[in-house]
Amino acid sequence: MKYFDDTIIGIATSQSEGAIAIIRLSGDKSIEIVNKVFKGKDLTKVKTHTITYGHIIDPVNLQIVDEVLVSIFKSPKSYTTEDVVEVNCHGGLFVTNQIYELLVLQGARPATAGEFTKRAFLAGRIDLTKAEAVMDVIDAQNKEALKIATSALNGNINSYVVSLREKLLDIIATISVNIDYPEYDDVVELTNEKILPSLNECMKLIHKTIEDSLSAKLLKNGINCAIVGKPNVGKSSLLNALVKENKAIVTNIPGTTRDIIEASVNLKHVTLNLIDTAGIRNTYDEVEQIGVRRAKEITKKADIILFVLDGSSKFEEADQQIYELIKNKKHLVIVNKADLKKQINMPKIDYISISTKDEKSLMVLEDAILEKLKINNIQNKDITYISNARQIEKLKKAYDALIEAKKTINDGYQIDMVDIYIRKAWLYLGEIIGETSTDSLLDELFSKFCLGK
Repeated sequence: MKYFDDTIIGIATSQSEGAIAIIRLSGDKSIEIVNKVFKGKDLTKVKTHTITYGHIIDPVNLQIVDEVLVSIFKSPKSYTTEDVVEVNCHGGLFVTNQIYELLVLQGARPATAGEFTKRAFLAGRIDLTKAEAVMDVIDAQNKEALKIATSALNGNINSYVVSLREKLLDIIATISVNIDYPEYDDVVELTNEKILPSLNECMKLIHKTIEDSLSAKLLKNGINCAIVGKPNVGKSSLLNALVKENKAIVTNIPGTTRDIIEASVNLKHVTLNLIDTAGIRNTYDEVEQIGVRRAKEITKKADIILFVLDGSSKFEEADQQIYELIKNKKHLVIVNKADLKKQINMPKIDYISISTKDEKSLMVLEDAILEKLKINNIQNKDITYISNARQIEKLKKAYDALIEAKKTINDGYQIDMVDIYIRKAWLYLGEIIGETSTDSLLDELFSKFCLGK
């Protein structure tokens, strides 16, 4: 089915100086448009999936604009399933934009963000999970994030969702037969022997995937890790030690850090977004008060909190107050300054003793962070992860709908009421892969893409 009757153009490479740049066109007239300004072989006669050498010529003054290679991908075997042309030119910003403008003048329309991938989706070449995976591959900041995105790009999420939908469809079909031909099955027997076991199986699968996927999301987006504690316990020293550079100012004066300091570090292919906060204490300094308020706000949003104590000082009421603030969040208690004489009288709290000057103790801390977040557990499994926030949300809604279906059964409602909730779950799963989607959803998703993608 043909969705578009125009030809779009976009610069597919970064808008910065480089060795080469790629200008991409897609649409029925893409070959014809490039051919108008191309000096070399007749592009309308070259074979698909070939590269042709030549020059881009300004048709007004017939001057050479650049020496280029032109790649031809004829419909339907292209990224968008339309005729696609890629002009490989020198990577200067001026020359790239000159060629781009010439091709627009010949009839190409500037593409909107993500429009090439949107056309591929609407043409049925890729489903919505693969479309989103394209952007995830581009945005990947570490090895594990790339692995998850590549898995989705290869269709693993699609296969998982399709399989789940088929299981639900079997339940729906069983219910429909009973509703249409009630004489064939006893309703109670049907529910207990066929529907409930299948429903429980689907719920178990979805629940496990949601749990694993929340950790996978951390692999993809990075782990927001807040470093909190009283002033002068070594929070900034810890941040500097983990990132292996002097990112934060370190002095013996309490209250040096008054604002949020952020840095990222890769731990065993996982990105840790470190946030060094102001020391939490009662203070009359207005600027420091703002820093303390921000520190408390950060703890609410962090994926994990590193609560730092000074091992060379006593455990005080102020330390207990901070612990009360973070104890119900995912956290690690760190007793710092293990290289100094130990003075701290720790209450019954699990903790790790480290020195920011000792590389071995820092490695122990890194392993403890990954263990606390169960990152190591999912890195070693070969299963399908969903790391996309939109997809996880739809999966949760599908699970909630199935909970309602089970509750309806337990409350003794008629079987057609159960059917309503199972159908809702089936539709939510369809939204993950784009089987059930709205124009506004698609516009929002693809607007996050690059212009040339």
